Amino acid sequence: MTDTLRPVDTAVPEAPDTSPTKLKRSIGVVGGTLLTLSCVTPASTLFVVVPDLFGSLGTATALTIAIGSVLCIAVAFCYSELGTLIPSAGGEYAMVSTMAGRLAGWLVFVLSLLVVMIVPPVIAMGTADYLAPVVHLDPSIAGAGVMLLATLAGLLDLRANAWITGIFLVLEVIAAAVVAVLGFAHSERGVGSLVSMQVAGSGGHTDTVTAMLVVSGLAIALFVTQGFSTAVYLSEELENPRRNVARTVLATLAISTVIILVPVVAITMGASDLSELTGGDISSMVTAWSNSAVGTFVSLCVALAIINAGIVMVIQNSRVLFASARDKAWPTPVNNVFAKLGRFGSPWVATLAVGVPGALLCFVNLDTLYGVTGVSVTGMYLLVAVAALLSRRGSHKHTHAWRMPLWPAMPVLLIAVLAYILSRQEVTYLLWTGGITAAATLYWALYLRPRKATRWLVSLPDDERL
Repeated sequence: MTDTLRPVDTAVPEAPDTSPTKLKRSIGVVGGTLLTLSCVTPASTLFVVVPDLFGSLGTATALTIAIGSVLCIAVAFCYSELGTLIPSAGGEYAMVSTMAGRLAGWLVFVLSLLVVMIVPPVIAMGTADYLAPVVHLDPSIAGAGVMLLATLAGLLDLRANAWITGIFLVLEVIAAAVVAVLGFAHSERGVGSLVSMQVAGSGGHTDTVTAMLVVSGLAIALFVTQGFSTAVYLSEELENPRRNVARTVLATLAISTVIILVPVVAITMGASDLSELTGGDISSMVTAWSNSAVGTFVSLCVALAIINAGIVMVIQNSRVLFASARDKAWPTPVNNVFAKLGRFGSPWVATLAVGVPGALLCFVNLDTLYGVTGVSVTGMYLLVAVAALLSRRGSHKHTHAWRMPLWPAMPVLLIAVLAYILSRQEVTYLLWTGGITAAATLYWALYLRPRKATRWLVSLPDDERL
């Protein structure tokens, strides 16, 4: 366990060309922000995640999301500082390995691998619901199609993907804007309703939303805008990452918060009654406020947003797998395959390894696995916060990088909040995640640690070493 909190020096893995394989720097802040915003996929969040919050929190939903967004500022600060210190496609695991030790980094990688393999197909399966006004499809078939389409797009040059996802992003922002305008135009209650703390109960009664319910709801609200972490995965392909990683992370958080929170406020004020608000059927509200044509337009925009998110998630996730192979996490034949780059500069084998299984997972019941991702994300953020707390010791103390304000208060606060959120998760999901983590620790103990001179070597491109 001494490897967990002992920082490690970034090492160059043994390779014929004496340096790690590098991804091509091809995007700036604008392209990176477009790709990262597409991973946040505000419209999908608004139409898929927010209705669950309305069902449990009613008029307190906007307040809960606002609190979660404020807490996400601390998360964004941690990612910004660590991302400029360790600009690697490995993302969280590269940052945590360097700051908190190789075992901690390995566990973060395993947690992130759980997320990257499960979340994209789960979101992709939601496409069928929003294509319903035009065509009725089986959710599994629709989801598999989205995953395969995202995989093909992920094989292209990253600059091309920035343009593709940018166009889709404009459409979903328009959809969110339509919801906001219609909601405000049909307001049934005043601004005071945002803090009225009411939810429709059974039998037509009105129940009070307690402070404890709001705190519990933060488990979802905290991750409503969490896709800004994609900027760190793209740091090897961002021009001037020492400056642009932090800009991309913070810009994405600010923009996505506005795109999501403003329509939520409008919906809260515009719902005809508390029962309709608690029901959370936003598409029906839009149709009632306008007509079926507008409702269909918004639904199709959401479907495009989900496809957009699938593309960006496959891009992000393939970079994680590529980086793990470059850092020698697996037996040599596996490392050699996953580290291959295609003609467009993308890790094509890693992209296929993420996208194709994702298409197959669309035919599996993912209810339990989806719960596991919530625990995994919380645990991953917790370890990132620990790494941020250790980021200013040793040689890293004097490294030129973006530095968060109010350090170390920010990571300390984040650790406390995430530890509490983790304690509020269902025991079943904690046991599943704990079992997978235990198996990963066993792999570390039996294979990686005995070969620490040649395996799990966290590397950075030569031009980023300081």
